[in-house]
Amino acid sequence: MSSSPVIALFPEASFGAALNCVGIARELQARGAEPVFLCHPGFTGVFAEYGFREYHLQTGPGTGQGRWQDFVNTHLPHFDLSPEEQLETYVAPTWEAIVDTVIAVEDSLEALLAQIRPDAILLDNVIMFPAILRAGRPWVRIVSCAETEIPDPSVPPYLSGLSPKDAEGRARWERACAPLLRPAHNRYNAFRKARGLKPLPTGQFLEESDCLNLLLAPSAVRYPRQKPLPADRFVFLEGCVREEARFDPPALPRNEGPLVYLSFGSLGAVDTTQIKRMLEVFDTMPARFFVNVGGYLDAYRQVPDNVFLGSWFPQPSVVARSELFIHHGGNNSFCEALFHGVPSLVMPYCWDGHDNARRTEETGVGRHLHRTDWSPEDLRATITGLLEDEAMRCRLSEISAAMQADPGVARAATAVLERLGAA
Repeated sequence: MSSSPVIALFPEASFGAALNCVGIARELQARGAEPVFLCHPGFTGVFAEYGFREYHLQTGPGTGQGRWQDFVNTHLPHFDLSPEEQLETYVAPTWEAIVDTVIAVEDSLEALLAQIRPDAILLDNVIMFPAILRAGRPWVRIVSCAETEIPDPSVPPYLSGLSPKDAEGRARWERACAPLLRPAHNRYNAFRKARGLKPLPTGQFLEESDCLNLLLAPSAVRYPRQKPLPADRFVFLEGCVREEARFDPPALPRNEGPLVYLSFGSLGAVDTTQIKRMLEVFDTMPARFFVNVGGYLDAYRQVPDNVFLGSWFPQPSVVARSELFIHHGGNNSFCEALFHGVPSLVMPYCWDGHDNARRTEETGVGRHLHRTDWSPEDLRATITGLLEDEAMRCRLSEISAAMQADPGVARAATAVLERLGAA
């Protein structure tokens, strides 16, 4: 290994994982490493914009970003269902689509890894790609979804949105989950076998790394575990928040009151009907609202004078200037709010959003509302209550100070380079 180790980062095709990895890559680069990115179709240019070299995966027709957009549009009605109801309607089909992706990119990924010959591979995903194990390089698992992804008897089942004390709910979830995920899991294990790998246990799509596992789970919201994870292989991160360009909010026609930021991510931006309904409520409130609507800016014809719509924001910088963050419960958004001491209003759609919505309430760092089952009075009262909760704000200020004193990007880079003997 050279004095400048080449480290390949491979995030899943989501902006949460992608931008989480950007923060770690910047810190690795500052310490003399050479980070490069393995890039899914649809993310071309995302990493290059931050100054990193990209290697682009090739897939067959019908497996790119357009297919994912169609998939989300099809499943939009299912986001109103409970986590248990989503097992059949959304979670199982999503695992099938994830397995499709693994199979589609395998040959391309194997060729790229042979070309790059990285000193280490950082995988931020929910599934193992056989080419990574077959490359014979040290690999690091990054858990940028909720901590529940790593099971424990004292931690609620992954994606369930359950309380850790709900034994009945856990038993019901586990009974429902296993048969629904079995077809995707069997297909995935068959592919692993064809690539010379051992099968994984029922319901498991990604093994632990023997080298290093990084978990985005701030101590303020971390679960106490019945079986502590081995400290020599598992490193908890106090968030993993990247630096972005400074955000100076533009003046609005009605430019008074606290700043509230709303982003449901690229997935939630699809639901323009829901966001328009929220804008009607924002119009009645003495606050300024900055709203990320992704690629759907043209869908909004009438915008209240106290609202600013954008297709992209430097999110960490906006959150740092905000007094409330309304989001879908994605783990990066959840951690960014904590890092900057900002209350969260979590309105989950799916996946780890349900787990983080529950944890938000349990740990007193915000509130949880159903995505659509609310009245204008409900939403208005919840936002007002969070903006006026001084006790919560004081506690979040303490959490923020502790997290910023131990930034996750620095801890992650240290752990990676130590494993490579390059620290």
